[in-house]
Amino acid sequence: MARPPTAEGQLRAEEQTAYSHLPDFVSTAKQQIRSREAERGPPGQRPKVLDLMARMGSGNIQAKLVLLGHMGTGKTSIVLRFVKGQYFDSQESTIGAAFFSQVLSLNEATVKFDIWDTAGQERYHSLAPMYYRGAAAAIVVYDISSMDSFIRAKKWVQELQRQGNPYLIMALVANKVDLEAKRKVGAEEGLQYAQENGLFFMETSAKTAENINELFYEIAKRLAKARPSRSSGMRLSSETQDRGRRLFCCSG
Repeated sequence: MARPPTAEGQLRAEEQTAYSHLPDFVSTAKQQIRSREAERGPPGQRPKVLDLMARMGSGNIQAKLVLLGHMGTGKTSIVLRFVKGQYFDSQESTIGAAFFSQVLSLNEATVKFDIWDTAGQERYHSLAPMYYRGAAAAIVVYDISSMDSFIRAKKWVQELQRQGNPYLIMALVANKVDLEAKRKVGAEEGLQYAQENGLFFMETSAKTAENINELFYEIAKRLAKARPSRSSGMRLSSETQDRGRRLFCCSG
């Protein structure tokens, strides 16, 4: 099995661009998806990869995506649920960052996500710019049962707004909605903050899989319809459709 790229290698390869065309990707993507299926459990537990490649044409995107948030908010669980269809009640804290990849196919494009799951501990904060630099999208996660994690999420949003890609697609994600009885942060509060800061907002549960696939599907659609990056010359468009009862889209 190939070793995931180091953060430094990833940054050197990407430099200033958040997207890149994949001219040979269409012919190999189906094979990649099939080769991963055995690792993801029963079909009912696997992410829905829409098999629409025959209609896709040449719209292929490789996008760097970073997850940020306080420790214990479920960032790794969200990624594992999306990539492998798995969930573990006990999940060790990420050290530094972990790398994953996954493919989503839409009518208008195939998106290959290069996902960096960052550690939430404060001692790793100084490493974060290595992972969000050059990212096309960011998921900022908080735990609905922790007001402290919501406050920390706001700080991540502010940092991204100051230092990140000006065209960065950002999602504010309220995770652990399965802990409704312990909720400390209301959905309206998260939604309002997202609206005020140009993010889209979604409530999820990695444990039950609620809105996990929808989260990444929404990001993929926004990447496909985004303004082309200057370095890639990409020209794609799509119509966005809300999915999931806890999805609130707050920015175009």
